Amino acid sequence: MKVANILLVVSAVMLTGTVVADSDVESFRTKFLNDDLRWSQIEDRARQEAEVHFYYWGGDDNLNIWIDSIVVQEMNKLGVKLIPHRITATKDVVDLALAEKNAGKGLGQGSVDVVWVNGENFYTLAQQNLLFGSFAERLPESIHYEWSDSDSRSQLNKFDFGFETLGREMPWSGEQYVCAANRELLPVSDTPNTYKELESWLQENPGLFTYVKPPHYLGNTFVQQVLYEMNPYGTGALPFQRNLASFTAKEFSELVRPGFDYLNRIAPNLANVSQGSPRYPENDAALMNLFRNSEIAIECQFGLFHVANLKRQGKMPDSAEEIILPSGNMIKNKNYLALIGNAPNPAASLVFINYMSSFDAQKDKIDLVGYPVGLDSWTLNKSQQDELDAVTPPHYGLTQADLDSNIAPDTNASLVNLIEHIWIKTVEQKGTQNIESLVETYMSQQ
Repeated sequence: MKVANILLVVSAVMLTGTVVADSDVESFRTKFLNDDLRWSQIEDRARQEAEVHFYYWGGDDNLNIWIDSIVVQEMNKLGVKLIPHRITATKDVVDLALAEKNAGKGLGQGSVDVVWVNGENFYTLAQQNLLFGSFAERLPESIHYEWSDSDSRSQLNKFDFGFETLGREMPWSGEQYVCAANRELLPVSDTPNTYKELESWLQENPGLFTYVKPPHYLGNTFVQQVLYEMNPYGTGALPFQRNLASFTAKEFSELVRPGFDYLNRIAPNLANVSQGSPRYPENDAALMNLFRNSEIAIECQFGLFHVANLKRQGKMPDSAEEIILPSGNMIKNKNYLALIGNAPNPAASLVFINYMSSFDAQKDKIDLVGYPVGLDSWTLNKSQQDELDAVTPPHYGLTQADLDSNIAPDTNASLVNLIEHIWIKTVEQKGTQNIESLVETYMSQQ
């Protein structure tokens, strides 16, 4: 569904009257969440519902081909017709779900079943009570995911952008913010591994680096990592795990001011410097055009295997290698499949999410699409682990252990919009209003 069409539907929905929730769906949800149904009963109901509407970012041809050629067929075997809706912005679907809820569309009365989400959108769905409930650990395939509070590795499944998932979404893929260097332009000996080193390198090599423009999530992530490294208290990502409500305006402004000072200092040396103003690419495709054309020497984006995948497609310079940047602060997370609260086909949605969480689907995804698995490898048996290793893309210049030893958590979702706001006002627009005043105004409007 195109963005324009979604917005038209949103407008139409807002004009409709109240719709009573489907009592049958309400009963189903209550029984499922109370663990009063066998999985075979859920499968039977899924075949009766007969379809599931899946909304996801459709900008990756390999992903689209896999969905159409493999996933659709597998769902057909389960008696469910998968209807993919390729979108450009997940926020549009979140807005649609919110509009339908505000129009009185209760359980079973919406048009959205499952959405591929990141932390920001999940936070919005949760805050607006737009989620089906704590379903994740009730799926048969949840055995391949760590849920135990006693295992710190479970945090990637239990927290999304610092916000507790409570099993209301299912991990589907894992990612890390990874940078690559063009070795024809940047030798190993000169490679910066911290943002302080990047600043010094940029002074000697102006124009050879830039980052995606916030509020795109790739730009947001770069800014968040800068704030971690420049944290004046030396505690890295730790204070950025707190909810915004736990800060005073003064506390938060003091925490982020060094990072935004840094971003303003490097701005004159970013790409396009010869034309008098920094160039912030709008998305990963625009960033990669600069990198492929040797206009910049370093590019950074989410994609644990993006270097290998793009090399395979002939879209990455042969001389590109992954680098550690910044040391100890490379954000790693998972992305998820969320079940909308008023989904028209909740049982079919559960069957679909269960399939997408399975070992076979996860293995196919990394093999055919190049997306990391969302399952936890230590839950697999030896045979499964060997199968997964055989299809995992290679790294260039680094090992998986190198990347694993430099991870950092996402910023708490409640902080993201405020950080975007400060960047736009103080970096992009070069405003003179002090950060504490911006924070005070923002917090007063929440």
